[in-house]
Amino acid sequence: MYSVVDIETTGNGFKGHKITEISIFIFDGKQIVDEYTILVNPEQHIPPFITNLTGITDAMVKYAPKFYEIAKKVEELTKDTIFVAHNVNFDYNIIRDEFKSLGFNFTRKKLCTVRLSRKIIPGLRSYSLGNICASENIPIHGRHRAKGDAEATTELFRRLLERDNNFIVNSFLNPRSKQATLPPLLDKNIVENLPSTPGVYYFKNTAKEIIYVGKAINIKQRVISHFYDKKKKEREMCLEIAYISFTETGSELLALLLESSEIKNIYPKYNQSQKNRNAAVGLFIYTDQKGIIHLAYNTLKLVPNAILTFYSIQECRNFIEKLCEDFELCPKYCHLQTNVNSCFHYQLKSCKGICTNKESETDYNNRVQKAIASVSLTSQNLVIKENGRTADEIGFALILNGTYQGFGFLPKDVDYNLDNAEDYQFYVNPKRDNRDVQRILKSYLNKEKELSNNSFSN
Repeated sequence: MYSVVDIETTGNGFKGHKITEISIFIFDGKQIVDEYTILVNPEQHIPPFITNLTGITDAMVKYAPKFYEIAKKVEELTKDTIFVAHNVNFDYNIIRDEFKSLGFNFTRKKLCTVRLSRKIIPGLRSYSLGNICASENIPIHGRHRAKGDAEATTELFRRLLERDNNFIVNSFLNPRSKQATLPPLLDKNIVENLPSTPGVYYFKNTAKEIIYVGKAINIKQRVISHFYDKKKKEREMCLEIAYISFTETGSELLALLLESSEIKNIYPKYNQSQKNRNAAVGLFIYTDQKGIIHLAYNTLKLVPNAILTFYSIQECRNFIEKLCEDFELCPKYCHLQTNVNSCFHYQLKSCKGICTNKESETDYNNRVQKAIASVSLTSQNLVIKENGRTADEIGFALILNGTYQGFGFLPKDVDYNLDNAEDYQFYVNPKRDNRDVQRILKSYLNKEKELSNNSFSN
């Protein structure tokens, strides 16, 4: 037995989606045996663009039952049935979340008529419900209303079952079948042709706009993992994925560096981490007339040789405060406290007294240098060599004078003949240095140092 379901909602993304209408057709594979359609009070305003699409107004649902009042009916109707819908993850997940808010675990096997149609009726320009029904001469009595769409989906599903000569429906119901978890707009062949190598992948919508950039040690495995994710953000993103492209990098480090650069250049819709503006504040050092090293910050354009860059003054100050705590530095000489004779930390015995001349400049400066060394890349030139994309090449990241230059690839026989880090500039793909890149490289170098120390001690 199947329950063919369609819902209308308030829209505004998964966080704002609340049901305004639900229609359920109980279908035995040949005919409809029961039907339930009702407006639902979403307990929030229906945006005008949703009203224009569905015709459902605030007035229409004002005295309609709230979801908790119809939850028992929905649960009983769909119990022991297979949940069917067009773009099934959308309807299913929203209904499941409504039940979850009531403390009930709503779980059903499910089928997507979009994915089934792609397999059983290949070659259509679009697999929207309107387009499929037009190609199949299936009337929709009330487009973008729950009953009209659910009734049309039921008829479409009936025809799909009739044409299913290869047990496709059964394969989609197999819990081990990855087909059932793929985004409805995504062709399975795209996923099957992804490489199992390190690199960066790009999720694109139907307009081929990049909506997400990710990195992976195994591109194919990581991409598929998105489709199993239960988070609302992932579910919303998966509904938009229609295409996937990728760039192989040969190593995780180069994938991290490329991902960071691409996010900042493209600003994908679903990337939040690293999706920042250009850095605005620079951290730097200088030595005063007494020979004491200061940590200071200023707008980036006034700091030619910044140790690190930040996106805001507050972010920079928070970072300096952590250094003061870890290395017992003086907030006065880190420009966190101004117009004071001695810092407040000294009164709490957190600072060793450079601000009151109770500590030597040499001891204090040594701690400042250790603090700088802990967070900055070496000022020397450095080539970090990694695996290439093929067995005949290497990948590398280039650092000159402590500044990241970019990464690149070159044949192993060419690499063998390069003597200096500067020589790699001719093979580098230039990239901008920034706080995130510095963090990635520093983390990588620290891990390499730890591995080296562990190997030596063993």
